[in-house]
Amino acid sequence: MIQEYRGRASASIENENLRVTVLREGGHVAELLHKPSGVNPLWTPPWSSIEPSLYDAVRHPEYGSGVESKLLCGIMGHNLCLDIFGGPSEAEAAQGLGVHGEGSVAPYEIEVSGNRMVCRATFPISQIRFERTLELRGNAVEISESVESLVSFDRPIGWTQHVTFGPPFVEPGVTRFEMSATRSLVFEGAFGAHDYLDPGAVFDWPSAPRIGGSAVDLRTFNSAPQSSAYTAHLMDPSHDEAWFTASHPRFGVALEYRWRRADFPWLGIWEENRSRAGAPWNARTITRGMEFGVSPIPETREQMTARGPLFGERTCAWLPANGRLEARYLARFVT
Repeated sequence: MIQEYRGRASASIENENLRVTVLREGGHVAELLHKPSGVNPLWTPPWSSIEPSLYDAVRHPEYGSGVESKLLCGIMGHNLCLDIFGGPSEAEAAQGLGVHGEGSVAPYEIEVSGNRMVCRATFPISQIRFERTLELRGNAVEISESVESLVSFDRPIGWTQHVTFGPPFVEPGVTRFEMSATRSLVFEGAFGAHDYLDPGAVFDWPSAPRIGGSAVDLRTFNSAPQSSAYTAHLMDPSHDEAWFTASHPRFGVALEYRWRRADFPWLGIWEENRSRAGAPWNARTITRGMEFGVSPIPETREQMTARGPLFGERTCAWLPANGRLEARYLARFVT
């Protein structure tokens, strides 16, 4: 049954503990509502949201003028990056591919049966058939995904779960993040207007080197008036399972994601703290992305494949000719 969530066509499943809402266009998990506390930790942007199919660069200048505008007009919560993690090449953009690929802008067919939801989409540019199943289990939602190639050649792909948190759950100097990370890397170039970490620095989680010396504990969201950063983190190779948690003491609950490390060996932290001045950000957005996937850094497909292994770990996935990849993960609330 299609309903409306914040002006968007959506579908939901719920039990006595949780309500999970998915947007029909883009497939975003827009709401993970913990009913006892009344909190949805996921990010709702501070700008109005429209269906990506309605986006027009001339009629919608409020979303900016870049290749990411179609994504930004409809982004919300946990979005899928497939089959790239980062920006398209100029040639790909000319063919209609946007930032993070088609996974976050494509229309989805959604079927709901009790506490189970199945979301399906076909991506015409990348020639991929995608399916995601969500099933409620008490305080948790179990999620399984499949990526099926519709072409007869092997190829490298990006595949990342872009789990993004926002206010009121994200509060500067208060919200806490823990994860099973080890070796880490600061984004190698300029990432934003208020970068504060040493570009390209290698470090061990959670102590990241600042520009000019000293270090910062990345487990607590930055308390500065403005900040921007991106760091890539290798999930602990000594464990089969990887995880992260996000918590705020006022709500008395933490949201935890768990997955097989073999499926998604990397997690990237994106920090946007009232830094981006252009539309639609307008220097008022507070958000943190905990982005687990097959790639450490958001970059073009060519850059991804040229990078090669990092810290001895692969930095992309290979989708076989007319083949299929599968992954499972879990999101649950812990009190």
